[in-house]
Amino acid sequence: MNLMTLWNNCFGSPRRVLAAIALFCAALLAFGMYLQHVVGLEPCPMCIVQRYAMVLIALVAGLASSASKKWIYVVGSFVVLVLAVAGAGVAARQSWLQWYPPEFVSCGRDLYGMIENFPLQRALPMIFKGSGDCSKVDWTFLGGSIANWSFICFVLVAVTAATVAFKQLLKAR
Repeated sequence: MNLMTLWNNCFGSPRRVLAAIALFCAALLAFGMYLQHVVGLEPCPMCIVQRYAMVLIALVAGLASSASKKWIYVVGSFVVLVLAVAGAGVAARQSWLQWYPPEFVSCGRDLYGMIENFPLQRALPMIFKGSGDCSKVDWTFLGGSIANWSFICFVLVAVTAATVAFKQLLKAR
């Protein structure tokens, strides 16, 4: 059994692939929430940007998977591809910062400091910017940091979305 046969058996339609991307992103976001709220890891600004990219990918893939027109699969896959490449870029930059940390780090402020020093209407947007150190490695799995694994996941999503768009464009000819 070759790889294409396996792909077609598991994900026969673009609808299934886009739905799988949406579910994959939702699972990654849930794991990120677990790491933040249960394990106690503080997200940095780059982590928050990656979360926004992942949320947008999940929304676009989910909406595109619920469509019935073929051209929406192509457009949705292309938008997912662009978002995944952007997320991979942020994750790659964070990985670089972790491998070669700068002398002085200023990724954000702590929550207590923001609430104490700023009025609530200014502190709330700052809270969503994250406050952890972008170059700090708090958690690893198989030798990779969260940023490393995030990069790999964004690349997988990008390759999958590109495959869906390419296959749909070939079918349209």
